[in-house]
Amino acid sequence: MTARGLHLVVLDCIAASPFSIYTHYLDILDMQKKILLLVLPILNSLMALAQEPIVCANDSMAILENIQLNYDSLYVDWISRHHITMGDVDVATTTNEALTDSLIIERLQRIPTTLELPYNEDVHKYIEYYANRIPQKVSFMLGAYNFYAPIIEEALDRYDLPLELKYLPIVESGLNPKARSRMGAAGLWQFMMRTAKLYGMTSNTLVDERQDPVKSTDAAARMLGELYKIYQDWNLVLAAYNCGSGNVNKAIKRAGGKTDFWQIYARLPRETRGYVPAFIAATYIMNYYCNHGITPADCTLPAASDTIMIDRALHLEQVAQVCQIDLEQLRALNPQYRKDILPGQTKPCPLRIPSTKLSTFIELQDSVYAYKANELVAKRAIARIDRSVGGGTLTKGKDGGQYYKIRSGDTLGSIARRFRVTVRQIQKLNGMTDTRIHVGRSIRIK
Repeated sequence: MTARGLHLVVLDCIAASPFSIYTHYLDILDMQKKILLLVLPILNSLMALAQEPIVCANDSMAILENIQLNYDSLYVDWISRHHITMGDVDVATTTNEALTDSLIIERLQRIPTTLELPYNEDVHKYIEYYANRIPQKVSFMLGAYNFYAPIIEEALDRYDLPLELKYLPIVESGLNPKARSRMGAAGLWQFMMRTAKLYGMTSNTLVDERQDPVKSTDAAARMLGELYKIYQDWNLVLAAYNCGSGNVNKAIKRAGGKTDFWQIYARLPRETRGYVPAFIAATYIMNYYCNHGITPADCTLPAASDTIMIDRALHLEQVAQVCQIDLEQLRALNPQYRKDILPGQTKPCPLRIPSTKLSTFIELQDSVYAYKANELVAKRAIARIDRSVGGGTLTKGKDGGQYYKIRSGDTLGSIARRFRVTVRQIQKLNGMTDTRIHVGRSIRIK
């Protein structure tokens, strides 16, 4: 409407009778009411849609891309520093075997476990991913698995849990105990710091027990057992381990009380929708890797190791140099020590070393603790404060007293503090009645 048109409408309203203005106002209200009645159902539908997770056809592929990026970052340092090498192994980049639905179903059902391992298109995509897109990384994981499997299996058996849960760290961390997520989760089992503390793990500047394979595995086994007591369904347990019980409970409620993972799938967080299929695929590939031309990489970590409890401050370099152990191997055996320092003086700390070096450490432990101690682990217990504001020393006078030559910036108070005497003592020795001093003059201090 132009300014002229608006002006005419205003004039018309002023010229009109009060009744006509009132009826015109009621007409406007009635029109607004009709518009609201039309718009509100649309708004309510949009809000309902906003509260429901949107499941896209390419969700699984997007999740696979995220895992690809995660594995790439994990294995940059894993391959070069953690004693897993390809050796002479030739890993095929593709498999000639046709991965038919019936073949995968048959193989999954042959795995002896109490876990439910169903097959669907998402599981198929993850199996294709492990077998055909990252076979070399699977080879590295197999090499790491041979080292960590005894630790994991022992913990699962201790709490009477299905042993196939040992494949869960493949999805969580790629079996890298030093792995850290963008959200701050760490270790083989990707514990957040708050959850780790609930399960008795320490995290500070020097020690992060989330990266301790033994302690974190025990905590993960306890957590999985507690979740199973709640849900009585391992797929829901895995989902809750990934996104938390709160999100799983919300999904169950939104699904009308259904307690099947695949029926609440669309109402779970996006990452969790791919978590259970990824676990099923990891279980498959760890059992049938040979059928895909994948061979475990060589793991040069010691087949046997022993643990010694350390009750003094110790640096891994001290152990490495005196006992002739590769420092990187020690770090791989003790990934929980962030700065290579064991704060044994705070509480006893476990040191894991190759079994072949146990007697060497015991025999040379005094030399181990003494090696570069001042440089590597020593910290001052007491620090003496230098309160002086300038230089200057005392000189001995003919009368046997000690004298100080006053410098620019000195005050009687600063001189007294420097030489640990009182102002009154200086005044008495020098017959002074006030605190005025003069630069260049010598005064007796003692």
